[in-house]
Amino acid sequence: MTSPLSVAVVAHVRHPIAPPFMGGMEAHSWHLVHALKARGHDVTLFASADSKVDVALHPILAEHYDRSHPWSRYRGTDELNAILDAGYGAALDALESGAFDVVHNNSLHRFPPRFARRDRVATVTSLHVPPFDVLHRAIHDSAAPWHAFTTTSEAQRRAWWPDAPPPLSRVVPNGIDLAEWPFAAAGDGSAVWSGRIMPLKGLHLAIGAVRRAGMSLRIFGAIEDREYFEEAIRPELGADIVYGGHLAQPDLAAEIGRAQAFLFTPLWDEPFGLAAVEAMACGVPVAYLDRGAAREVVGSAGIAAQEESPGALAQALRDAVRIPREQVRQRVEAKFGRDVMLDGYEHLYRAAMAARDDRWPEIAYSSIMLPAGSSCGRMAGAE
Repeated sequence: MTSPLSVAVVAHVRHPIAPPFMGGMEAHSWHLVHALKARGHDVTLFASADSKVDVALHPILAEHYDRSHPWSRYRGTDELNAILDAGYGAALDALESGAFDVVHNNSLHRFPPRFARRDRVATVTSLHVPPFDVLHRAIHDSAAPWHAFTTTSEAQRRAWWPDAPPPLSRVVPNGIDLAEWPFAAAGDGSAVWSGRIMPLKGLHLAIGAVRRAGMSLRIFGAIEDREYFEEAIRPELGADIVYGGHLAQPDLAAEIGRAQAFLFTPLWDEPFGLAAVEAMACGVPVAYLDRGAAREVVGSAGIAAQEESPGALAQALRDAVRIPREQVRQRVEAKFGRDVMLDGYEHLYRAAMAARDDRWPEIAYSSIMLPAGSSCGRMAGAE
């Protein structure tokens, strides 16, 4: 049996790491810290102070930033960047204290990757999003023997490294606690959709598809884009198209499990598709749009629409309901269980720690090493 580790998990701070989760990243960080704790590790979560976890919590911000600086309005602004830089910069002081064996970086901020390379900190950075400019530069600049990277799918890894990924990079799919998503042997004839309600999640296409397929639809999730909901979704609601709110996990699992099929409708290159996996765990087959990693994740548990139209998605829905529900559940058990994910992460933790402790030659990181001072000061100029 391997010895327990002291692990710092650094989350993003747009939303609190607390149920009911706003999205897959919040769910991933929450489940990760509790699963690591259950394996005997000493875990500290770096996140907004309004997060709710049963491990030590180190606040990056006093509250999640979307409350005072909504992402839809402040994304990329100097005002929001200054808040994030100050929060993550201060967090680096705690991370470099030597109290942690390894850092698991789940943030979307440029400081933690550069810090890992510059200060020789054993780190695993998990990339949950497609590459965007600032983070893309930080990731490519921060590769080091002691800095490992994970993506949630092969499709996502190709997006980050089209040519050759770093040696210490692995695909580690997000894993779920199968007990929280119990298998349901039969559906009631309805379709179900869950996720953040915003245009890129494609709910409007799901509604069009179920109307053409002659099925009812139940919708669950947080309303992220109120204008989209009021203009494109609310007018469609009625007896057969019902919005059920943003549910706690046990209630959501029960609602998904009684459906005949799940609609997964990303209109962007979704890196993974946690909502689809949760439905698959319940035995619910998936009709989906073939974007990002959807085909890689869903596989034999669903049917892809031939094009991004309500008619094509309706045909995929008709075909998906014929997939045996036991087959759907078995795919999740084999590929997306929590223990599969944790085994992958623990292997990388120890590989990064071993590389950190080897006698690798020191490298002059001219683009990273900045004037001495606090960690925030040293990192402030790194783009």
